[in-house]
Amino acid sequence: MNDTPSRLPLTRLALILLVLALALVWFGPLGYRHLVPSDEGRYAEMAREMFVTGDWITPRYNGYKYFEKPPLQTWANALSFAWFGIGEWQARLYTALTGFAGVLLVGYTGTRVFNAMTGFAAAVVLATCPYWNLMGHFNTLDMALSFWMQVTLCALMLAQRPGLPARAVRGWMWLCWGGMAAAVLSKGLVGLILPGAVLILYSLVARDWALWKRLYIGSGLIVFLVITAPWFVLVQMKNPEFFNFFFIVQQFQRYLTPEQNRPGAFYYFVPVLLVGFLPWLSVAAQSVWHGIRTPRQPNGFAPVTMLLIWSAFIFLFFSASHSKLISYVLPVAPALALVIGLYLPSLTPQRYRMHLIGYAVFLVAAALGAIFIGRAGSANTPNALYRVFQLWVWAGLAVAFVATLVALWLNRRSVLASATGLGAAWLLLGTIAGCGHDVFGTQSSGVQLVPAVKAAMARLPPDTPFYSIAKLDHTMPFYLGHTMIMVGEADELTFGVHAEPQKWVPSIDEWVRIWDSEHAALALMPPYRYDELEKRHVPMQVIARDERRVIVEKPQP
Repeated sequence: MNDTPSRLPLTRLALILLVLALALVWFGPLGYRHLVPSDEGRYAEMAREMFVTGDWITPRYNGYKYFEKPPLQTWANALSFAWFGIGEWQARLYTALTGFAGVLLVGYTGTRVFNAMTGFAAAVVLATCPYWNLMGHFNTLDMALSFWMQVTLCALMLAQRPGLPARAVRGWMWLCWGGMAAAVLSKGLVGLILPGAVLILYSLVARDWALWKRLYIGSGLIVFLVITAPWFVLVQMKNPEFFNFFFIVQQFQRYLTPEQNRPGAFYYFVPVLLVGFLPWLSVAAQSVWHGIRTPRQPNGFAPVTMLLIWSAFIFLFFSASHSKLISYVLPVAPALALVIGLYLPSLTPQRYRMHLIGYAVFLVAAALGAIFIGRAGSANTPNALYRVFQLWVWAGLAVAFVATLVALWLNRRSVLASATGLGAAWLLLGTIAGCGHDVFGTQSSGVQLVPAVKAAMARLPPDTPFYSIAKLDHTMPFYLGHTMIMVGEADELTFGVHAEPQKWVPSIDEWVRIWDSEHAALALMPPYRYDELEKRHVPMQVIARDERRVIVEKPQP
């Protein structure tokens, strides 16, 4: 289908060793960092509560009903806790597995749909672009959503290869429908809407109407419903308020209105992709042009057109949304990796050498720019933390620079070997700098307060109430293994406190009256709120505090 070399100049043993090396770098640091707010703490705590309560139908967060997202990742994390114990690396395991599996899947798809060189190059690109490998190490929903959407896309492309027997086409298409179902259970209707819209746009642009005859829509819908319907039916039966909140508020109002307070300009995701694909940015435009000129398959299917429409539509879809987060366009990464992987083997060593020299110069400039990291700081995040992080960044840049020099040496042998070296440089840079980020994670998570708070909890009765005053702390419930009663502000638990109003205290004045009547109690609050309550002479004894929170207990007689 293209004029690039098709045979991979690697032995099977060398390929296995590369995969094992990637696995070591990928999974090794999972437990090094503490969980950071808000997503990591939230989804870890939801899984902990599901595991300890045994309720696998109604998701809860901090003890309150939480229907913002479907439960697939919560199920997976709860199973990780059941099998391996409750901890940080266990909370990130599912995310890391989906990210790693995505690398293998893009390699397999590139090999089968195009050729072995393309598959290998695409896997290198995806594994080493900062966007994919960094998101694969944070406990958020978007990595798993992106993987299951990737399964949808890759299975569709694998099913459309010419000459496949009907049984194989049906099997790949059932996997495609299953991928959409898992995407819906990961984050909602977006897992169905986006692939469906891309398919329609592809048919219009490519004028490939024959594709619809090979989608196995009837049996595929059965596969989709068998996977998705049981949970939606069961959760609605147990929680009549579920349907309106999940489908109307979360799936449509979230996209169409700014009420989630996550605004961003239309070009919000442009810098996200530019930084996220930095080591491959210099060949991105050429890759797209090369992809556009790639001919169709003999059966009329145009896989590269599908990849480009997939990337463009998802980018524009989230750019138009009123709610934006950095991770939202992550599903485009596998498609772009395949497009770049298709072009990369066609480069000559002479042309690629200039790219490598440019990246070496960029790393030197980045090392100079990192000087400014040591000048940052705020009341919540002291300058001393930035100075420590600065050392980690310099260490990562130094390792990446040396690896880039190795890539220049490898370039004399082959472009793919050189590209692998460059990818390794950026993978190590992201891994080292990512580990260094724990200087902020340790502070923001509040984990240093945990021993003192657990000691206080151990000497108090087991049913001692623990209040959260005008603050939803996303990490302390997980680290303490204890939910908190919301007071004054519900934050993102507004639906939960309205569904179960008996579980919270609507005002601080009412809480003060309850606190005065308690024999024993604990409370977490922001420092400014502690100062206000202290001026009101509310009886409180500080047992732990940091820049972001103060934890007190009711003084004992």
